[in-house]
Amino acid sequence: MALDDDIAILEAAPLFGLMNRDALRLISFAAERRRLDPGAVLFTRGETAEGGFVVTRGTVVLEPRGPRGAPVEAGPSALIGQAALFFPVERPTTARAGSFPVEVMVVTQAVMRRMLEVFPDAAAVIHDALADELAALTRAFAGSRAADPT
Repeated sequence: MALDDDIAILEAAPLFGLMNRDALRLISFAAERRRLDPGAVLFTRGETAEGGFVVTRGTVVLEPRGPRGAPVEAGPSALIGQAALFFPVERPTTARAGSFPVEVMVVTQAVMRRMLEVFPDAAAVIHDALADELAALTRAFAGSRAADPT
């Protein structure tokens, strides 16, 4: 895939779309590419994550987390493992390639650290976006607790 194509995919991805083109170029150059055959495992529930994935081609299927859950499909420009971009976390589910070959960009914590060192303005934008997400999550929890009379 050409550099401009990679950058376009990153621009459309959550969180990465907030960064400038030079930051995305650094990520694109530094990210590892991984190809998966249909049905192949990308990662397994319980593994320690040392980075995230951006789907560049195909569909990754994330298995349900519980017995009543449904699988989630992640297509091109989907970011899988946002928290893992910044610190090691345990994978909450198993992810597999869908019915067709899949390609992903592997963005490690080391790549993210490097990008944040070189582009400190991106760090501020990411901080604000993550703070907004946390505030929205907190409001949602508070709202659900207020609606539950027990």
